[in-house]
Amino acid sequence: MTYKPKRMKFGAFFAPFHKDIVNPTLAIERDMELIQWLDKLAYDEAWIGEHHSGAYECIASPEVFIATVAERTRNIRLATGVSSLSYHHPLVLADRICQLDHQVRGRLTFGVGPGQLVADAYMMGINPKDLRRRMNESLTALVKLLNGETVTMQTDWFTLNEARCQILPYQAPLDMAVASAISPTGARTAGEHGLGMISVAASSPEGFKQLANHWDICEEKAAEHGKQVDRRNWRIVTPFHIAETEEQAYKDLEYGLMDMMRYFKKFGGSAFPEAKSFEEAIEIWTTGGLGAFGVGVVGTPETLVNHIKKLQDQSGGFETFLALAHNAADFDATKKSYELFAREVMPHFQHSNDNRPASLNWAAENADRFMEEYVGGINTAIAQHEQEMADKQKKAASNS
Repeated sequence: MTYKPKRMKFGAFFAPFHKDIVNPTLAIERDMELIQWLDKLAYDEAWIGEHHSGAYECIASPEVFIATVAERTRNIRLATGVSSLSYHHPLVLADRICQLDHQVRGRLTFGVGPGQLVADAYMMGINPKDLRRRMNESLTALVKLLNGETVTMQTDWFTLNEARCQILPYQAPLDMAVASAISPTGARTAGEHGLGMISVAASSPEGFKQLANHWDICEEKAAEHGKQVDRRNWRIVTPFHIAETEEQAYKDLEYGLMDMMRYFKKFGGSAFPEAKSFEEAIEIWTTGGLGAFGVGVVGTPETLVNHIKKLQDQSGGFETFLALAHNAADFDATKKSYELFAREVMPHFQHSNDNRPASLNWAAENADRFMEEYVGGINTAIAQHEQEMADKQKKAASNS
C-alpha cells in the first residue's frame, strides 16, 4: 500500500547551475531571491549544495549561504544539500552546524553526502574511491557528536580525542538526511543511522527503477542496527519546468538549456552525450540521457501531477518532493514555473482544496432556498420599517 501523506511537502534543491560568464555576485544573489520567492509561495524547503570546481555549481559553503538567506525569509526550511563529509574534519563541521542551527532557530536540515564532483576530491588529494568510506566514517562521528556524546576515534584521515561539541544543536534531535543516488550506499547509510534520505536521482531511468528497492534496503539496515526510519523523512528530487501550455514550456527552455547541456558534457566527458541542437538537448533531457541528473519533466501543471503520482506508486510513498533548480529558462519564466506549481500542483497533494467543491456544490444546490429566505428577510425588514414610520405618523397626527 502506497504511503500518501495528508500534506505533502515541497521544495527546491539548488546545486546551483549558473553560466560561467555570469557575474558570480549576481548569480548567488539570484539564488537568494528565488528562495525568497519560494518562501512567499509557501514552499517548505530549500537545499543548498557544496561544490569547489566546475564553475557552474558556484556555492562553496551552504552554511554561509543559509546564514544570509535565513535573515531574508520567514518560514522556509533551509538545508545543506549536501555537505560533503569527506572534505571536512567532523568536529569542525559539527560545531559549524550547531551554531547555524541556533542562528536559524531550528529551521535547518543537515543534509550529508560523500562529495559529488571528482575534481573537488582531486584538488584535495582525495582518492574518489575513498569518498563513500570517508563519508561513513565521518557520519559515525557526527551523529554521536551532534547527540552530545564524547568521541574518541582514529581513522587514516582524522583523529578525535575526547571530542565533543561545545554547544548542541537548537533542535533535539537535529533533522538529518543522507543523499542517495543510483547505488545503495546512501540507503544503507541512512538506515544504519536512522536518518532521513534524499533521492537525488529519482527521475533518472535507473534511479526511478531502484526507488522501492532503496527504501527496502534503508529499512533493513535500520532494523539491523536497532534504528527506525520513516517515509515522512524521505525526499525525492526531479528537474522540471512548467508553463501554462506545453508549447510555452518548451519555448522557455530555448533560453539556456543548450548551455546547461554543454556544462554537463564538459563535466562528464565522454560519459554524457553531446547536444548539437536545441531539439537534441530536449531529447537528452527528457529521456534521461544525463544519467543520475534525471529526466527533465517539461509541460503543464497537469504533467507534474501525473509525474508525482508515478513517483509515489513506484516508491511506495514519500513525504517531500523537491525540484532540481536550474537556469535553463530565464528568471521570469523560472519564477512563473514555481508559481504555477505552488498554485496548481501543491493543492492536489496537500488536500487543501478537498472541501471547496463540496462547499460550492452545497451552496449551489441550496441557492434558491437561501435566496428565498434572504429576500424574505429583506422584505420583513422593509415591512417593519414601513410599519414603524406609519405608527410614528399616526402618533404625530393624534398629538396635533
